Order: sequence, then C-alpha cells, then structure tokens
Amino acid sequence: MAQVISDRRDIEFVIHEQLEAENLSKLHENFADFNKKTINLIISEAKNFAVKELLPANKEGDEQGCTLENGKVTTPDSFKRLYKIFNEGEWLAVTEDPEWGGQGMPRTIASAGVEYFNGANFPFMMYPGLTAGAGHLVDKFGTQEQKETYLRNMYTGKWTGTMLLTEPGAGSDVGALTTKAVKNDDGTFTITGEKIFISGGDHDLSENIIHPVLARIEGAPEGTKGISLFLVPKYRVKEDGTLGEFNDVICTGIEQKLGIHGNSTCSLSLGSKGHCIGTLLGEENKGMKAMFLMMNEARCLVGFQGFACATAAYMYALDYARNRIQGKDLLQFMNPDAKSVSIMRHPDVRRQLMMMKVNVEGMRSLLYFVMYCADMASHAPTQEEKDKYQGFVEVLTPIAKGYVTDRSFEVCSQGMQVYGGYGFIEEYPMAQLLRDCRITMIYEGTNGIQAMDLLGRKLGLNKGKPIMDLFGEMQKSVSLGKTLPGLEKLAVKVEEAMNKLAEVAIHMGQTAMSAKVLNAFANAHPFQDATGDVTMAWMLLWRATIAAQKLEKAKKKDKSFYEGIIKSLQFYVETQLPITLGRFNALMNTSSVAVDIEDSMFPS
Repeated sequence: MAQVISDRRDIEFVIHEQLEAENLSKLHENFADFNKKTINLIISEAKNFAVKELLPANKEGDEQGCTLENGKVTTPDSFKRLYKIFNEGEWLAVTEDPEWGGQGMPRTIASAGVEYFNGANFPFMMYPGLTAGAGHLVDKFGTQEQKETYLRNMYTGKWTGTMLLTEPGAGSDVGALTTKAVKNDDGTFTITGEKIFISGGDHDLSENIIHPVLARIEGAPEGTKGISLFLVPKYRVKEDGTLGEFNDVICTGIEQKLGIHGNSTCSLSLGSKGHCIGTLLGEENKGMKAMFLMMNEARCLVGFQGFACATAAYMYALDYARNRIQGKDLLQFMNPDAKSVSIMRHPDVRRQLMMMKVNVEGMRSLLYFVMYCADMASHAPTQEEKDKYQGFVEVLTPIAKGYVTDRSFEVCSQGMQVYGGYGFIEEYPMAQLLRDCRITMIYEGTNGIQAMDLLGRKLGLNKGKPIMDLFGEMQKSVSLGKTLPGLEKLAVKVEEAMNKLAEVAIHMGQTAMSAKVLNAFANAHPFQDATGDVTMAWMLLWRATIAAQKLEKAKKKDKSFYEGIIKSLQFYVETQLPITLGRFNALMNTSSVAVDIEDSMFPS
C-alpha cells in the first residue's frame, strides 16, 4: 500500500496549511533553512526511513524481545543495525542545539518524523527518544563541564539516556522515594537505591547509558521538596572523556510485558556494592523542577506514541477494508446474482473507519499544535507571546497525553474490529499495535494522573489565563466558521459545546476547592474526556475552515481531500458532540457514589 502507516497528505496539510510552519524560519537563526522545500524533503526522508528500515524490524522485535543473561541485556538482533543507521542519519537530536550535535529543527517539523518513526516501530524509538529527553535535561540544567562530558555523546547516539523515577514503593507517589545520596569530599555523591519499570534501563545498543536519577540527599526534607536530581552513568567517565570503571548500576531483571517487547523494561539496583557515583544536576532539593521538564516532554512524546499506533492502525484497516471481499452490498442482499463486495461497502465498517478518521485527524492537529506552541514559547518575538504559548503547552499537555492515548487505544481496537478474526491473529499488525498502544495510557503518569493535573493544576494556572486564552483561540475558529457556507451550523454546535465546557469547568473548579473536593477528583477523568472532546471539535473545525476556503480553487486531486476534512467535522459534530453533552450533564451532577460507597460493599 502506498501510504502504509501515515497519511502524507494530511501531515503536509497540518504543517503547511494549518500551522504554516515555514513561517517559523523567521523566528530564529537555527530555523532559517527550514523553508517549505526543506520541510517536504525532511518528511520524505522520514517516511522512507520509517517504511524501509524501521517497519520491517517491528515484528521481529516484538517476537524476539529482550533477554537478560549473566547480567547482560540483549535487544532484538535487528535493533543494533537500526540504531547505527538511525544515528548515521542524525535523527536522534534533530530539535536540539547544533552546538552539541543537534540540528536545531523546529519541533513542529520534527513531529512528522516522530509520527512516522513511532508508527513504524515505537518500541525501538523509545531508546533514542529517552536519550534525547535525558540530553535535554543536561542541556537545560547541567554545568558547562557536564554538557561537555555528556551532551555530544548523547545527541550523536554514542551514549544513550534514560529516566529513573519509579521505585517499588514509590510509583506515582514520587515523594515517597527512598533512593539516597550521600555527599563525598570531592563534591560527587554516592547513590544507593532501587528503581523499577525503567524503559531502556539497560541494553546493548550503546557503550554507555546516562541515567538521570531522582534521590534524596542525606538530611533533606521529606516529600518532593527534598528530592534532587543526579547524573549517574553506567560506566564512569574519565577526565579525558574515555570510559572508566563500572559504576555499580546493575540490572536485576527485565519485565515480561503485554507489549513493547523490543524495549527493555528494567529493574535497576544502584550502589549495592557501595560504588555508585553520581553528580548533582541542577540545584539541591530542586530535582522535581528539573525532572518535570523531561516528564512534560515525555508526556507529549507518549501522546505521539499512542497516536502513531492509531494512525498506523487506521491506514492498515483502510487498506484491508478496500481489499477484503466479503458479503453482498446491503441493498443487493436478496439478489442471488449480486457479487460480493469489499467490506468497505458495509455501513458498520464505514462507521468504524469514519471514527478512526476523525480521531486520527483531530489528534494529529492537536499534537502538532502543541509542538508549534512549544516552538513559539521558545522563540516568539515578545515575552507576552512566549508566555501565552507556554500556557497553551501547560494546559494541553494532559490532553495530549491522557485524552489522546485513550482515544488512540480505541482507534487501535476499532482497527482490529475491521479486520475481524484476522485482527486477533498475530500474523497481522493489529494485535501488536493494540498491545503496544496500551502502555501509553499508563506510563509517564497514568491518564488518571493527567486528569488530576488538568483539574487540580492547569485550570487555575496563572489565575485561569491560559484556559481563557485557549478559549479565545477556539472562538476565532468558531467566528470564522460561522461565515463560511456549509460550516455555519456546525460552528454553532462547536460553540455550544465550548460554552458548556466553560460552565462545567467553573463548576468543577469550585467543587475541587470545596468540602466536596473528593467528588471533584472522582470525576476528573470524565472531565478530561469532555475537555478533550471539545478540543478535538475545535481542531476539526479549524481544519474545516481552511479546507472550505481552499475548495473553490482546489486542484482536482485536492478537492476530495478538502471535502473529506469537512465531512470529518460533520461526522464528529453529529455523532460525538451529543455524547459530550451527556458527559457535561453527568459532570454537573458530580456523582459522589465512588467516594461514598463503603469498602465493605465491594466483594471480599
């Protein structure tokens, strides 16, 4: 099939027509070369690498998985070659500082590569993805010495990186961690502790692994206020940059998981022999501030991981539906001479494909928009604009991670349903996509935590200014939609949902600050669902306003594409927004049952 895992035309629509990303070239010297021609070349190269190299290794990685023998973690055979050529293509740190081996690419443009690469082989992509994130931590909070020691080696892929947060007794409750740091006379720290669920915690892809580790300095306050961040390499680094002795970071086990088999999920022991040495990254007791930078970036990446599974599932399902001949056309069912047709002619299959279509298109626009906001937050001409866009990033991050991955799993499930029984068989791609996608709803903060973040922190952020600014952006699309033939009534429906969301948000915020606070948080996830629904409606309306304006002068090959965008909005407004209004009614009830029910009322 021509498209395989992603819709090239829609990617270009979002980048060029919706976000006008080539205008970013005017904001920073590093962006100067990223004109439309260059952007399209990058998309082409990303697609080619994904389809020709990453995708063929995906199934093998899933089947072979990772092993731990004699203290050594081995990744799937094909991953070694992939990692080598991935780094030769300089894909690992495309958005990072060129001074340290990055390419300085806008995140908006890099999103196309993130989509293609993760759609092709997201278990493999976790290794370079985590490395880039850990490197960014060093770039942001490291000393000049730390940058010179680690950054170039990480951004070129010579060394890899991870993120060590979770402990056996401290998962989502990071403040309960027990990993200790004792200061040495030379300013370094001796680290002791246990970490679990560490993606890429140990492997055979690089000569060294750099671990950002959360730990508590001896005597520091309890809770998150006393947490510091340390750089702990697998092998110590000598003053001349060469590798020294093993740093007492031992993999004690790898998890046997439902999905992402190609990525090693490790339990790590730090300092079991008393020889694990780390250096402070940033300030003492300020580790959570630093780690939140990586966590927020990682949460957006997880949104992309889920979405990439969804768009691949959609493209596979679409291709299968077009080519799978089974059953007569419903209108010819009683005709004994009627020929069998492709299952794409069956109404229920078409409904499922439409659900997949609208979700994939809306999620793509949302995720790319968040990356655009991140670019603008860094490089907008005025501080006021930077603050506005940073506010958008903050508010939309739980939606980009929580809501998107929830919907992505649904899309993968719908894709499996389109395949029927074949979808449930490992020979076909749907089973792995569904299994791989499921983790995105759990790690980097469960989607329940994302919902609590949205309700508890993001609604009231800066006295509600980011939320109000976001509503202002939504209203621009609504106002434009009302002026365009064919969109008027649809825009009104989106506006009604927006207004209801504003009402519900005030209610939920007030409830969260009252004696009924537990009731509010028992309904936080449904609130995130409803907020995400309206955000999706806005994205689809925004897309439709562009398509409607371009239809008149559109070339023949583009006409159906633009008409399809408008149909996506219509379908969402007619079938999904009524469900959203039901969510709003439920939220206004703010049911207390989940809080009030006695423990004894559950089965014992």
